[in-house]
Amino acid sequence: MAHAPAVTAEAGDSAGRSPGKATAPPRTARGLGLALLGLAPIGFLVVFFAWPVLAIVGRGFAAGGLGVVLGDPRTWQLAGFTVGSAAASTAVAVVAGLPVAFLLAQVRLPGVGLVRTLVLVPFVLPTVVVGLAFRALWPDGGVLPIVLANAFFNVAVVARTVAGLWARLDARTTDAARALGASPWRAFRSVTLPALAPAIASAAAVVFLFCATSFGVVLILGGARYRTLETEIYLRTVDLLDLSGAAALSLIQFAAVVAALVLGGLARRRKESAARIGSLRARRPEGGEWWVVGAAGVVLVSLVTPIVALLAESLSTEDGWSLAGYRALTSTGEKGALQVSGWDAALNSLKVAIDATLLALVVGVLASVVLVALRRSPAKAARGLGETMDAVLMLPLGVSAVTVGFGYLVTLDALPGDLRTSPYLVPLAQALVIIPLIVRMVLPVLRSVDVRLRQAASTLGASPLRVWREIDLPLTLRPLVAAAGFGFVVALGEFGATSFLARPTAPTLPVAVATLMARPGELNNQMAYAACALLMLVTVLAVALIDRLGAARGRVGEF
Repeated sequence: MAHAPAVTAEAGDSAGRSPGKATAPPRTARGLGLALLGLAPIGFLVVFFAWPVLAIVGRGFAAGGLGVVLGDPRTWQLAGFTVGSAAASTAVAVVAGLPVAFLLAQVRLPGVGLVRTLVLVPFVLPTVVVGLAFRALWPDGGVLPIVLANAFFNVAVVARTVAGLWARLDARTTDAARALGASPWRAFRSVTLPALAPAIASAAAVVFLFCATSFGVVLILGGARYRTLETEIYLRTVDLLDLSGAAALSLIQFAAVVAALVLGGLARRRKESAARIGSLRARRPEGGEWWVVGAAGVVLVSLVTPIVALLAESLSTEDGWSLAGYRALTSTGEKGALQVSGWDAALNSLKVAIDATLLALVVGVLASVVLVALRRSPAKAARGLGETMDAVLMLPLGVSAVTVGFGYLVTLDALPGDLRTSPYLVPLAQALVIIPLIVRMVLPVLRSVDVRLRQAASTLGASPLRVWREIDLPLTLRPLVAAAGFGFVVALGEFGATSFLARPTAPTLPVAVATLMARPGELNNQMAYAACALLMLVTVLAVALIDRLGAARGRVGEF
């Protein structure tokens, strides 16, 4: 497509301008402003991520015994189980997600909009909710429920990532294959599937990353029998104070995470450059396509089943159906299992999630603005820096939350005010988890803003801040609100770092649920399931709002 010539500040300066006529800021000023913007997210990551993690790893090395841990066959058995179970969950998520992607991208039937919302709900459900939902189906836990629970979380990543590309593929190539006599299956296998491969690979890399670092699900369903690197790091850090062992396992996990991020970044770039025409070809299914729609229906039923089981468990007692668990949320549980009531824990969760979301939104938006500017730069070095920064921003997703949390306790006393005793300690840790998700949602939206609008405003004398306020913000406001809602529900259910940092007198609801499940008594069990049901309700409402905001633009970011 031909683009209108952009009027740059440099071109205007070289051509000469009459005195008093507004000009765009010079390149050096824009570069300085961009560097200052970039300092905020980078500085945040250095202080609240890199420093604590490196401190823990450094202490592990200093404590000695690192070589012993790396040479222990049990260490590599843990790594093998982590990689193997994550790969199995990824395969299940991809197989289950493709029929749903077809339904979302190519099918026009009543209820498809509801499916789009429904499939996203599992992805943002708190891990303790999903763990207890599958525990209701498999009380004894095991490898199969771990694999299925992690796949349950991530079907949405595959379905919505692949559907976003599938809806915009050039249909003429498939039509040409069919005209030459190819069957629908052969046309899909030889034309559509290769075109979708970048999106599938990108989604699979992200899913593998999430599954390999899964914590709450493995802790609840694996118990003492099945451990991954993440849960073993937790055990060695919290229970055994084995810093050298935890550091060694963190290094192995970090290597796997970096590999997944590199593969995901390569696949994402291929996906962004894939051929698209930008028009949706949704239609009624024909012939064998109904089988694919049926398979998508089976997947959706499978996604709903654990949720229904959890709701049923929250109402079930030895004496029959009862709301005893919900009524007990006003108390501290049987025999004082909690130090605060369930509702106090819920209110604390809301406060912490709001603080974490606001912080993550500020850092994530600033990072996205810098990444867009670097990507649009004509300098190859600037574009390379942008790709490196993009990958670095994803690292908090793959580093053990326990490592980060313990790192806070051994480093943040060096900062003014000793943040270790601050109520903002938990929001800081939660913000680290949701910043990468905010970036992944906001970045593609900012990239879609027509650069010619920004150049025109800049040429007419608008400052960079005014350009952002008058051009970018109105065009991206809905996606920004949706990203904030998405970050909020993820923070609301964050369990890994929060379980380590939250004080007993101020637990979040997921931490309270885990505490209740660890205490004997039927009432505590009922309270835990009731609390999970409330978390799930908030999640469903938030996802419905997110999808409604995203519907105006087709989708929000990479979701």
